[in-house]
Amino acid sequence: MADSVTVKQLVTDTNLEVVSGEEYLTEREIVVSDISRPGLELTGYFNYYPHERIQLFGRTEISFARNMSSDERALILKRMAAEDTPAFLVSRGLPIPDEMLQAAATAHIPVLSSKLPTTRLSSLITEYLDGQLAERRSMHGVLVDIYGLGVLITGDSGVGKSETALELVQRGHRLIADDRVDVYQQDEQTVIGEAPAILSHLLEIRGIGIIDVMNLFGAGAVRENTAISLIVHLENWSPDKSFDRLGSGEQTQQIFDVPVPKITVPVKVGRNLAIIIEVAAMNFRAKSMGYDATKTFEANLNRLIQTNSGE
Repeated sequence: MADSVTVKQLVTDTNLEVVSGEEYLTEREIVVSDISRPGLELTGYFNYYPHERIQLFGRTEISFARNMSSDERALILKRMAAEDTPAFLVSRGLPIPDEMLQAAATAHIPVLSSKLPTTRLSSLITEYLDGQLAERRSMHGVLVDIYGLGVLITGDSGVGKSETALELVQRGHRLIADDRVDVYQQDEQTVIGEAPAILSHLLEIRGIGIIDVMNLFGAGAVRENTAISLIVHLENWSPDKSFDRLGSGEQTQQIFDVPVPKITVPVKVGRNLAIIIEVAAMNFRAKSMGYDATKTFEANLNRLIQTNSGE
């Protein structure tokens, strides 16, 4: 988890325009993902002013400020320019009051601008900061994008996770992370997985060593991150172990507060794990769209039993 994000990172990653204070971008840090719309503060109410947040001015705030006198604007904006305020941000490309530029320059606060509508800009900034500031955990496994689904392959060391991922890449799917996957919760239903910077695009194959998937297979063979939709756990086959044969047993694994669907695949000599996992992803997508082959089989079985009973 990053403790903070610099305003320079925010500007670079979200394509914001720097109006003034470019020399302060690196020193100003953002520590919370919430955005402040300072409507009440413009009226002079500062009892609960969240000064540590980015201050976002939309059409409403700028229009209200225009109706104030120059002295009133200067006084209010000076109070808003707190020591830990990361930046002033104006949406829709609206004209920025001179008093804001002056107050920001005095307090060493960058003033940023965007042509996006206020609501869309707020969502963009909040989502970006949520991802950057979210708590992160590391999980042992391989994360692959299969037909747009993030599939996390887990299992004991040496069970064949990386070799399976390599074959999936050869079949046209995309690698996100090998060996170690950094995960964070984006919202109540979504967990995002990504590779640590040191392992990005790299895959370890025993007997060969480290390979660079992007250089060998092209940019289309890798992806930076993805939502984890399914966990496939590889487990060495043993005659005394029981495995689900019909697919009726539903398992989940908790990652943060999100229960992620999970299936266990037995590993045995001669089984093509890449094809099995590919089909598992396709079957999971079919279930999410309302078609369940297990229910179809059970319905066919019930009809057969009824027919035989009638005879």
